[in-house]
Amino acid sequence: MNNTVFHNYHITRKDREKQLKQPGMVLWFTGLSGSGKSTIANAVEQDLFHSGYKTYTLDGDNIRQGINRGLGFTAEDRAENLRRIAEVAKLFVDAGQICIAAFVSPTKADRKLVKDIIGEDDFIEIFVDTPLEICEKRDVKGLYAKARKGEIKNFTGISAPYENPEHPDLIIKTEHKNVGQSAKAVTECIKSHLKSKNYE
Repeated sequence: MNNTVFHNYHITRKDREKQLKQPGMVLWFTGLSGSGKSTIANAVEQDLFHSGYKTYTLDGDNIRQGINRGLGFTAEDRAENLRRIAEVAKLFVDAGQICIAAFVSPTKADRKLVKDIIGEDDFIEIFVDTPLEICEKRDVKGLYAKARKGEIKNFTGISAPYENPEHPDLIIKTEHKNVGQSAKAVTECIKSHLKSKNYE
């Protein structure tokens, strides 16, 4: 029996966005481990924060140490990991925040689930398209080497597939751009979203 009671709160998303003078949205960075997702996401957050925007970044460090601590890396656990992240990101959107999320999110089905939960209008997909060989060279933790030895199971790019996004809002090829250039490409991409409403 479901005894959930939904309360009718008087402060709405629109009210929060008007107070913050910004739209709530999710910037979803996807790509292989070592592609540069988190580095670029961090640079984007710094640019937005110092421009006066209210932001928060979700990544494996703050998610898997807390809300998703009990999940492993099977296909089922990965899907549940992303579902929970999407639900948290949706709350940030409702709070009028710019939520920045950097996760491998390897399959089209996973990313569709995330997009469906957050909502198409609030979801901006950024594909950090870095070749596998470059990701392996950047791998300071040695995860790819362990995966190739079979020490890490279900590792995306080695023993588990990564499905490239078909229609991302932005593609960043990091072999042709440095971190600053990549971050600027993102802020240029979302400029129209940031100015889509009049909060005066």
